[in-house]
Amino acid sequence: MAKQTALYDRHVALGGRMVEFAGWMLPVQYPTGPKEEHLRVREAAGLFDIDHMGQIVVHGADAVPFLQHVLTADVSSFEVGRAYYGLMCYDDGGVVDDTFVYRLPDRYFVVVNAANNAKDTRWLDYHRAGFDVTVENVSDATYMLALQGPKAEAILSSLCPAELSTMPYHTVIETEVLGVPTIVGRTGYTGEDGFELFFSAERAVDVWDGIMDAGAPHGLLPIGLAARDSLRFEPCFPLYGQEISAMVDPIEAGLGWAVALSKGPFIGREALLKTRLEGAPNRLVGLRMTQGGVPRHGYEVVVGDVVVGEVTTGMYAPTAEAFLALAYVATEYSTPGTEVGIMIRDRVRSAVVEKIPFYRPTYRR
Repeated sequence: MAKQTALYDRHVALGGRMVEFAGWMLPVQYPTGPKEEHLRVREAAGLFDIDHMGQIVVHGADAVPFLQHVLTADVSSFEVGRAYYGLMCYDDGGVVDDTFVYRLPDRYFVVVNAANNAKDTRWLDYHRAGFDVTVENVSDATYMLALQGPKAEAILSSLCPAELSTMPYHTVIETEVLGVPTIVGRTGYTGEDGFELFFSAERAVDVWDGIMDAGAPHGLLPIGLAARDSLRFEPCFPLYGQEISAMVDPIEAGLGWAVALSKGPFIGREALLKTRLEGAPNRLVGLRMTQGGVPRHGYEVVVGDVVVGEVTTGMYAPTAEAFLALAYVATEYSTPGTEVGIMIRDRVRSAVVEKIPFYRPTYRR
C-alpha cells in the first residue's frame, strides 16, 4: 500500500488529485491545473510537498574519505555552509543515484531520490566497511518542503530570523522557520531561486499552513507532481529513471562537470575515465517538435528507417510554449539543427535537435 505524507489531508482539502508516485500518494495537480502551477512558480512562488524524498546523515572521523569513495564529486573541496550536486556510480559507471549534499559543521546531510532511498542507504552502508563513519537514514523523522520562485525569499524572510537576502545560491544554514528548527538550503530543482526546508516531521502541518498563509499575498500556490516535472524539464535537470539510470553514466548524460576524475580513486572512476577518453556513443540532446505530436518517454528517435535514439522526457513546456523533448541519440546526430523524426503512435513526426537547456535558470549564482 502506498504511503501518505503528513500533509495528505491538506492536499485533499485543497482539491489535489492524488496519485501513487515512488510508493507515496502525492498530488499530481490541484484545481488550478499544471500549466498555471508551472507559470506561478516562474512568476511568483510555489510550495512543494517533497517529503517522499530521502535524507541520509553521514558523520564520523572518516566522513570525507568515505564520501570521496562513493561520490563522483570532490568532497574534500566541500565548504561548510555550501550545497553540492554529486552522483553515486556502480563500477561500470552506471548511476546508482544523483544527490544533493549539504555540508554542515558537524555532518553531511545527503538528499536522495524517493524511489532509491532504501537502495541508497544499503549501498552506503555496504561501502562503509573499513571507514570510521556512521550512515543514518533520517527520512522518517525529517520533513522536506520546497519553496520556489522569485517571491520565495520575501515569503520565507517573514517567517525566518536569518538574513536570507545575503544567502547565496547553493548554500545552507541551520535556523528556524515559524519557530521550528530548520535546515534551509538555497537550492531547488525548478530553475528558479528558492529554498528547500528540512525540519521535524511532527511539525509538517504547522510549517505548511504557516508558509501558505504568509505566501497568499504574494500569489503562492501549492504545486503538484505534473508542474514539478515540467519545471525541472525546461532547465533540463535530469530525473533518475529517465535521463540517468544504472544503464547511463554521468559523462553520457552531460554531467561530467559533477565528476572529479582528478581527485583519485572512487567507485566507477575507471569506467568514467574510459568514457571521457573514448567518447560516449550517445549524447543527451534537446528536441523541438516541428510537426504536430507529443513526444513521450520511450518513443523512438529515427533518421529515415534507422532508429538512432530514444526520448527520455517529452511534453509541452509552458514557459517555452513548445512541445519539447530530451533524448539520447547517437553522437553523430547530436549537432543542433539536425533534423530527426520521433515515432508517435506508429507515425513519424518531425523534430529538430536543439541546444539545451530550453530555459536558462534565473537564480543568482
